[in-house]
Amino acid sequence: MSDNHAHGGVRRLIIVFFILLVVTAVEVGLGIVKPAFLMGEVFGFTSWLNIIFIVLTLFKAYFIVEAFMHLEGEKKSLRLTIYLPILILIPYLTFILLTEGSYLYGA
Repeated sequence: MSDNHAHGGVRRLIIVFFILLVVTAVEVGLGIVKPAFLMGEVFGFTSWLNIIFIVLTLFKAYFIVEAFMHLEGEKKSLRLTIYLPILILIPYLTFILLTEGSYLYGA
């Protein structure tokens, strides 16, 4: 085994760690501060803050799957087999969650 290969893997994990750390810090910061200009209703049922949280969470999920499930080295067809159903299912479930949540809580 080559030492360079081991250091490359560690370097990649450190980069992913800091990307996830920064994105999580942004999410926590936005959750604590809750800027008023992001709290307005958009699309009739949610706020920009919710949309930002959803996008940042999906961004983190992508990095976790790529780095820790080792999908970055796989063929494109396998990656599409995993990502395509997710790209269809997550917007659907998010829409259901946001619309039904607004009916439930009267927001």
